[in-house]
Amino acid sequence: MRGAFKIATLRGIPIRVHYSFLLVLPFLAFLFGQAFRSAALAADIPPERLIGHPMLWGLGLAVALFLSVLIHELAHSFYALRKGGEVSDITLLMIGGVSRITRMPDGPRHEALMALAGPVTSLLLGGLFLGIYVLLEGARSFNLRFAFFYLGSLNIFLGLFNLLPAFPMDGGRVLRALLTGKLGRVRATQTAGAIGKGFALLFGLLGLFGGNFILLIIAFFVFMGAEAESREVLMQSLLNRVLVRELMVPRTSSVSAEDSLEEVATRMQSERRRALPVLDGGRVVGVVTLAAVRQMPAPRRGQVRVREVALPVSELTPRTTAWEALRQMGQRRLPQLPVVEDGLLVGTVTQEDIMRGLELRELEDSQRHGPWGLGPGQRESPT
Repeated sequence: MRGAFKIATLRGIPIRVHYSFLLVLPFLAFLFGQAFRSAALAADIPPERLIGHPMLWGLGLAVALFLSVLIHELAHSFYALRKGGEVSDITLLMIGGVSRITRMPDGPRHEALMALAGPVTSLLLGGLFLGIYVLLEGARSFNLRFAFFYLGSLNIFLGLFNLLPAFPMDGGRVLRALLTGKLGRVRATQTAGAIGKGFALLFGLLGLFGGNFILLIIAFFVFMGAEAESREVLMQSLLNRVLVRELMVPRTSSVSAEDSLEEVATRMQSERRRALPVLDGGRVVGVVTLAAVRQMPAPRRGQVRVREVALPVSELTPRTTAWEALRQMGQRRLPQLPVVEDGLLVGTVTQEDIMRGLELRELEDSQRHGPWGLGPGQRESPT
């Protein structure tokens, strides 16, 4: 995700913070600080029991809330990893967190349980913090007790709010998983996405007339997320029926791991290529990209070998699905991947090749069956 920087790695999952989080943090600190003041006034608490400035407590509470959101997202991710899924990263945003799960666990049951893991974790955290609040009865610091009460309440709200069937929120993902067995994944996503857009409209109206700009932002993200995921699932359904051999270019041009970047730059210019497969001993060991060449100062390109900047890649075969190829390119941010058969380079496939194949397959399916590629009375096999 653009505009995010990494702060940690847990079980191989990069944890990132988006710049929008830093923008909303002072606002939340002020908002929570005001809550501390209001609660103290309502409880008629004497000044000597108010230890520390309310804004500092508000800032601490805002950070604690986002740590709770991180734990919520880790619950999703750890369940996905346990059931054979793949997680690219977790990013904290101004409206919460996002786990980028690049490969879902197999089967709608595991998808539903993975979606439920986050809200259940938030509810458990809420119960824990409220329990600590009760245990602190009689403590001298009003601020400390109120912080645990407020944090517990926020976590319970977070858990319940995420259970709303507003796809792609957690409740919407559970709904999609329940519908998949009857409708198939494409139509289930279409239905859940339509319901999610309805909730987005409701959130938007409530935010507009209630003056809640955070709810307006949530409405925007829910609407755009429902649209994007519906499109992605349709794309996955189409590309899983296309093999790399139907899209690849039988191009075997490559560079050696011992070539200099200066030689690579010349080859890229003459062949109009943004990436080239790298061979070592006749076997593909990675790719070298235009971006890697450009990052190296021109005077040094003659001294730097390709092996020093080559990016390792998983080998595609002609029988790999186009979706898997696109997924790997997106995950590694590569413009193309080599295609290998029996240990030999037989071609390359680019994102443009795959998108062209997608457009042609959509055209073919729309001519035969309609816009969703399913004829009257037909049902997609659930995955």
